[in-house]
Amino acid sequence: MSTFYTYILACSDGTFYIGKTTDLVRRIRQHNGEIVGGAKYTRGRRPVKLLYSQKFNTLSEALKNEIYLKSLTRNEKEKIITL
Repeated sequence: MSTFYTYILACSDGTFYIGKTTDLVRRIRQHNGEIVGGAKYTRGRRPVKLLYSQKFNTLSEALKNEIYLKSLTRNEKEKIITL
């Protein structure tokens, strides 16, 4: 049984990146260019730093949370990060 995560990264240019994964440590390493992979968006905005993550039991739950997080304003995202 897999565990799924949604996460918010802070990019070096001050923007946020939101995603989902089954391996949070590997995915952050990919975004930072330490291993192959990562999103095109984060390639030019390295280094990235993990600000927030949440664990889910199903991909469906993680996807719904990712969509929800992406729909928030920057101020709303900042409030979630500081919780």
